[in-house]
Amino acid sequence: MFRKLPGDEARNLVSTTPDTAVVFRPAVVRTPAFVTIVIWLSRLVAGLIRIVWRHPIAVAGPAVPGVIWTLYGWRLALLLVGLVLLAGLSWASLHRASFARLVAWRLLAFWRRIWIYRRHWQPVMIVSGLGRHLRGRDYLPRLVRVDCDGWADHVTVKMLNGQAVKDWADRTDQLAHGFDSRTCRVSIARAGRLVLTFPRRDPLAVALPAVPIPDVVSVGPVEIGAREDGTPYRLKVHGTHVLIAGATGAGKGSFLWSTIRGLLPALRAGLVELWALDPKLMELSFGRDLFTRYAADPEQCADLLDQAVTVMQERAGRFAGQQRNHVPTVADPFVLVLVDEVAFLTAYQSDRTLKQRITAALATLTTQGRAVGVGVMAALQDPRKEVMNIRNLFPDKIALRLDESEQVDMVLGDGARDRGALADHISPVPELGAGVGYVRLETSPDPIRVRAAYVSDDDIRAMVAEYAQAVDTVPVADHTATLNSVPDTTPVTARMPVVGEVAP
Repeated sequence: MFRKLPGDEARNLVSTTPDTAVVFRPAVVRTPAFVTIVIWLSRLVAGLIRIVWRHPIAVAGPAVPGVIWTLYGWRLALLLVGLVLLAGLSWASLHRASFARLVAWRLLAFWRRIWIYRRHWQPVMIVSGLGRHLRGRDYLPRLVRVDCDGWADHVTVKMLNGQAVKDWADRTDQLAHGFDSRTCRVSIARAGRLVLTFPRRDPLAVALPAVPIPDVVSVGPVEIGAREDGTPYRLKVHGTHVLIAGATGAGKGSFLWSTIRGLLPALRAGLVELWALDPKLMELSFGRDLFTRYAADPEQCADLLDQAVTVMQERAGRFAGQQRNHVPTVADPFVLVLVDEVAFLTAYQSDRTLKQRITAALATLTTQGRAVGVGVMAALQDPRKEVMNIRNLFPDKIALRLDESEQVDMVLGDGARDRGALADHISPVPELGAGVGYVRLETSPDPIRVRAAYVSDDDIRAMVAEYAQAVDTVPVADHTATLNSVPDTTPVTARMPVVGEVAP
């Protein structure tokens, strides 16, 4: 925790009062050598026990052969080492995952704890300002443990009394470079303890192929790519709303099409309806035959959103007092409204009436829709408040490559960038950065780095060829009857005809 002054330096510490000439010298008590030796030996024994308890494999590796060498000679010790190495190689070749989890990562953690973190701990803490040097003593946060997995080191730290998480979040750059890593992320383990994540490599540096269409009919969570630790990433779409923000070419289409791809079996079974708003006419139009409803013209988009509001209100009237959560059925399927470029409809729309209708409908859906099975997934390029003033109504947010560091907190919330969501540092090269983003869920303040799989044009054509005809044959819920059954208290904008139909 701290380092004492050497020798008798404490005798030279002098303090005076400002208005007198009285000199105060600290009383120095000489500690007997026997007491010092006992204290030193007790600390040594406690440290050895702690090392054996935390790193049994790393300690047993050299200790057991050393004991056998001493008792029975070097030949038997060498034979034992050879047998252990042979058994380890066989284990690694037969079941690599369990060998890595039980042996390899523990040995790596032991080595990196000593060579990387313990060796540089004091200078990094002092220089970065997380430690304090007061009256000859270094007060340092305590390095509790180091855990390793396939992509990063996870360092558990006990903060000094009086420190805050923000003190560490503001110094992630110093910590990353001090411990020879690209980035550092801070998360809370429990009161007084943090987990610092230092990536050793980037599993998301290579583009991912399209995720296979699932065999199981489900409305989610939908597997759309991979997390930074290499595990599959599943995006929740039912029971929430998702906002995707990213610059041009950041890979917003990868999230949209991967979500559509994962919902295709449920779409064919009639448990999901996909309603698409495609004002750019470039992204979703490529697979428009997959959508239950499709609109591109701004007026048609406003009509489609009003119809979604009507469906939502009708379901809310039927579910009131009966159920609190939506269960997808053929009669009441999950309706996912996909909006490719929402800013074109809310901010850049020249018709003020249409702009107000669209904004009001989106606000109504995002505040009331998820409980009755109507979700919104919207994508936009500019996350500023004047462009998208209802972005806080989306519980789950995804930040892809952004142009400015301030935009990260605009999308993911205050403090997201300090916690490691460096969306403004994502590579603009499509092969390296397209589809890479940070996800901040409603249930967690810590951002997660993910990459959505790339769904190519050939993949979309195959999806259309296999599922478009099946979608046409599935009975669609009678939303026209829903429109006619809405009470007179329903707003006029919510009782619009189905896109493509003639108004009564």
